[in-house]
Amino acid sequence: MLEMNAILEPGMLVRNPEEPDWGIGQVQSNINAKITVNFREVGKMVIDGTRVMLVLVQSDTR
Repeated sequence: MLEMNAILEPGMLVRNPEEPDWGIGQVQSNINAKITVNFREVGKMVIDGTRVMLVLVQSDTR
């Protein structure tokens, strides 16, 4: 899990598959597998990247 979360950088959009009601969130920081994400529906959350695999959301650049 850590390997995929390690690529997350501030500004990237993600979803937490374990909490779909949280909606899309924007990564604020990623330090030592602690990923701070600001989710549209619930606000800022700190995710343990060793326990939860966040899913990268592709942004529409059209």
